[in-house]
Amino acid sequence: MKLYFAPKTCSLAPHIVLRELGLPFEMILVNNQTKRTADGRDFREIDPKGYVAALQLDNGEVLTEGPAILQFLADQVPGSDLAPAAGTWQRARLQEHLNFISSEIHAASAPLFSAEIPQSVKAFFRQRLFERLDYLNLQLDRKNYLMDTFGIADPYLFTVLTWLPTFDIDIAEWPALATSMQRIGARPSVLAAIAAEAATLPV
Repeated sequence: MKLYFAPKTCSLAPHIVLRELGLPFEMILVNNQTKRTADGRDFREIDPKGYVAALQLDNGEVLTEGPAILQFLADQVPGSDLAPAAGTWQRARLQEHLNFISSEIHAASAPLFSAEIPQSVKAFFRQRLFERLDYLNLQLDRKNYLMDTFGIADPYLFTVLTWLPTFDIDIAEWPALATSMQRIGARPSVLAAIAAEAATLPV
């Protein structure tokens, strides 16, 4: 499989899961500005949406959108415990977590990256994000991981929370989230993924 990625983006989550599962894969860097890949292609020919992550399978099919990629990967290794079996109540609960992270943390962070949005407008999005972080902090104050044991929702949450310093948001204001970041950040798969991405040459 080929993982099309860009450092410090949401593609870190499937990268972590690939390493957590021990699945063989090839990393292909994408320049988010030019849309050129490290192997000289136009990324939009691979994913017309034009943003990472994208996972190209051995049969040539391309899967996009983080929550879909994460679930697909977990299902490639039955019994890995990174995701409950499809069709179970617990799988629906996992999908609930993934959808919340995707819509309420990941997507809600997008306006804060924009230099064109006035600070007065960003203040609204920041406050809404704070409310979502309050909710997650309460959840993780009661358990170590979103699904009680480490699973695919945790590296996704870890990934989007790494963006907070970019917005001058101190995660220490949410102690359970800060502890979760330390716990997940110490996993060998996470350390290896971050190191591998940092070592890639610019496209």
